[in-house]
Amino acid sequence: MPSVSTRANPSPPLREDRLWAAVGAEWKQLGGSFRRHGFSFEWHDLKPDQDVDWGCTFHESSVEICLNFAGEGHVAAKDDRIELRPRMAGFYARGSEPLQARRRAHQHHSFITVELARPFLRENLEAYRTWLHPVVTAILDHDHARSAVGNTLPLTLRQQELLASLRNPPVLLEAQVLWYRSKAIELVVELLFQPPGDRELFCARAKRIAHHRVEKVVALLRERMAEPPPLEELGRLVGCSPFYLSRTFSSEMGLTIQQFLRQVRLERAAELLRSGRFNVTEAAMEVGYSSVSHFSQAFHEQFGCCPGLYPVSTQPLHNLRAKKF
Repeated sequence: MPSVSTRANPSPPLREDRLWAAVGAEWKQLGGSFRRHGFSFEWHDLKPDQDVDWGCTFHESSVEICLNFAGEGHVAAKDDRIELRPRMAGFYARGSEPLQARRRAHQHHSFITVELARPFLRENLEAYRTWLHPVVTAILDHDHARSAVGNTLPLTLRQQELLASLRNPPVLLEAQVLWYRSKAIELVVELLFQPPGDRELFCARAKRIAHHRVEKVVALLRERMAEPPPLEELGRLVGCSPFYLSRTFSSEMGLTIQQFLRQVRLERAAELLRSGRFNVTEAAMEVGYSSVSHFSQAFHEQFGCCPGLYPVSTQPLHNLRAKKF
């Protein structure tokens, strides 16, 4: 897997256009400027041949929101991490130490990041700290706060529709900085606030519980893909009925449990074939296929070629490196 280096304080200005170009990604700064305005909207689109570590693109003393439209990945700090799934939003804080962040190979990734500098956060959120997520208040309070991850939530329909306007703002050029600033504050209000204790609405609590159940099922399926638990056992393990779990999973993931399991198995099989240590039959059995013919058909549908012709080794991506440019 590609790895990146991150620099200790003080960090040089990031040239994200060059960093993302190194892995063949389309990258564009949509609006704002992290250093000048305290916020920056950036568009990313890529389909990597190997996992990509993008942690070096996070600015120190900042909170970043990721609006994830396609592709899977994660962001981690110490032993805590959030999974970024399609049509989900998540946030995390880059404090005094690097965050780990990875995008999965052989997937089409498209997402927008909203980078928020500490001065911008303090200017707009200081009066509302009681209702903010602890990850955000830590950045407000400390010059050298610890890096941490926040929550993930399904993108609302309105947030998904926001994509088109973020890429093509419906205002004059002279008003775009102000327009993007208003969108940054709008997203902050929707995603970074966390009402304490009894003020959490029932519907918000229900959504949070459902989301955690889906995350647990995802982890179980990845861990036990060769012999996955039946739906009834999955429901018992996460504390809900199989019917409710099936419906909730499809709503959050955009895939049924079986479709997701198939995707996970094939991605793992592709990794095994690329390693050169497994032949087609071995890779199929390793991920839980008992029929090589069924495996070959599914693999061809997923990757567009037969597993026997799948390249043993791929041209490695250039690492995303935190360089001085």
